[in-house]
Amino acid sequence: MQWAEVINNPYFENLPFKIELNRYGKIEMTPASNKHGRLQLHIGALLERKLKKGEALIECSIQTTEGVKVADVAWCSKAFIKQHGYETPYTHAPEICIEVVSPSNSKEEMTNKVQLYLQAGAEEVWIAWENGIVDYYGKTGKIEQSAYSINVTIPIN
Repeated sequence: MQWAEVINNPYFENLPFKIELNRYGKIEMTPASNKHGRLQLHIGALLERKLKKGEALIECSIQTTEGVKVADVAWCSKAFIKQHGYETPYTHAPEICIEVVSPSNSKEEMTNKVQLYLQAGAEEVWIAWENGIVDYYGKTGKIEQSAYSINVTIPIN
């Protein structure tokens, strides 16, 4: 299955969970809570407030070597938007890709997504854990803080 078939299929409209495609074109689903959605909005709003020369996207689809993955939040520079517009899915990852970890996500899955987004061209990948901790990753591995001079505080209540 191709991503265009997923987003154009009326059966997949208004689902209360995230859909991704694995490397075989099969659908993978992750249930999302309302808290998860609130954290996505919180992070996206923070990015737009702090990083003026770009825009945040929620549920950003990205073609990876293992199928289409959907970053919970992404930040795209104006240059990125000028080059890629709003192609769906992006064939090159935006500068920052962020995953908000759900209870159904494993550490292995998050580690894999970090690598996939970086391989697809992301400069940084952030993993926001339920306990409020955010891990930052760059091309060299785990980093102490974002090179974009922004660090996220996750409200845990």
